[in-house]
Amino acid sequence: MLFAEHHQSHAASAFLPSPFDEAAILTCDGVGEWATTTQGVGRGDSFELIHEIRFPHSLGLLYSAFTYYLGFKVNSAEYKVMGAAPYGKPKYAAKILEEIVDLRDDGSFKLNMKYFAYHYGLTMTNERFARLFGHPRRDGESKLEEFHWDMAASVQHVTEEIVLSMVRDLHRKTGMKNLCMAGGVALNCVANGRIVREGPFEQLWVQPAAGDAGGALGAALFAYNAVLGKPRAFRMDHAYWGPAYSDDAIRGFLDARGAHYRTLPRDQMIRETARQLSEEQAVVGWFQGRMEWGPRSLGSRSILADARNRENWQRVNLKIKFRESFRPFAPAVLAEKASEWFDIDRESPYMLLVCQVRPGRDIPAVTHVDGSARIQTVTRDSHAEFYDLIFEFDRQTGCPVIINTSFNVRGEPIVCSPEDAYRCFMRTEMDVLVLGNQILLKAEQPKFEESFDWRERYQLD
Repeated sequence: MLFAEHHQSHAASAFLPSPFDEAAILTCDGVGEWATTTQGVGRGDSFELIHEIRFPHSLGLLYSAFTYYLGFKVNSAEYKVMGAAPYGKPKYAAKILEEIVDLRDDGSFKLNMKYFAYHYGLTMTNERFARLFGHPRRDGESKLEEFHWDMAASVQHVTEEIVLSMVRDLHRKTGMKNLCMAGGVALNCVANGRIVREGPFEQLWVQPAAGDAGGALGAALFAYNAVLGKPRAFRMDHAYWGPAYSDDAIRGFLDARGAHYRTLPRDQMIRETARQLSEEQAVVGWFQGRMEWGPRSLGSRSILADARNRENWQRVNLKIKFRESFRPFAPAVLAEKASEWFDIDRESPYMLLVCQVRPGRDIPAVTHVDGSARIQTVTRDSHAEFYDLIFEFDRQTGCPVIINTSFNVRGEPIVCSPEDAYRCFMRTEMDVLVLGNQILLKAEQPKFEESFDWRERYQLD
């Protein structure tokens, strides 16, 4: 048995499937064994870790501590803090850097542990932390006030500054042109956007399942390439590695359910879905091909809507996703037209870069309050059906951008099977469901009844 260390696996998942023959490596998360951050260099079929920061000093746990303090779920809702940050101002960033984080010129840092409890207790922060900022921890169901928005903005700003400092130090040490990243902090797409704009590296590649799920890939590649010495044969050029379902399997499920649907030729299905998005202003559940690997829906298990319609931001958040109204949606855009609509000079296939929407481009449903967007660029080589849908939507409307959000509701995983998709469709106010070449309209469906007793399944009272 070969046991790969946690950050060793992160580093392997960052470099070995990357498009680069050599690159600097940065991994950053909460903690794995003792390491919380590592720097390394990858060349050829292997890599070496050259520096690490150890527990309890952790950028990931710092961010999680503020997530906890703001009333969100730790190791789950850190992205909500990132989404909340543009609503506030980083008023407390200086206090964080003065009292809580000792950031050095070389990018290393130490936390003032007297404000934290995660290293000895069951909470992230303690009473000293609350007294420092003059407010108690927010109850998760209470209203977000100006203070909370400002706290989110402050920890986000500090995180970006620390990441940029570490990236610059890594470039000084290695002189590399390329940077690969993994670990949960690498999913902070706002920080990634600043690395692209302000950092010293020419190219950045972030592994799409950068969190702990990606450790499986990293451990496998570490064993195959670094330990066994096999040449690198796997370069990840897309994230569609999950299960797929044939049209026959989809129709079999729908027939058993008594669902009403139409099966259309592929081109007609694409045209009709684009028409539903543009003319009918429908919210569409979109289920095509192999499921995405990682935390982002990238056009295989997605909820889609017209990005030009400002009302879709609130409509999809509140009536379909059942989630907080402040959370932004990502735009999916044809890769060849991305730079016409967004201030970006490269592809962003995994929704891991944030950039500004170009002035005059009216896509309010995907434009955050600070004018930014977490974009996905789509190529036909990576996902033909999704690309062709956006291409047809552009032909009908002159806009190559649509809303793309994960096909799920708050608190549930992204749908995987046709049954998952149909259940989510019927429980929400989605208008249309497209399963392969099958199109279903909500108004035509029979009364929905669960196929099993949820309370019995989960032994709920």
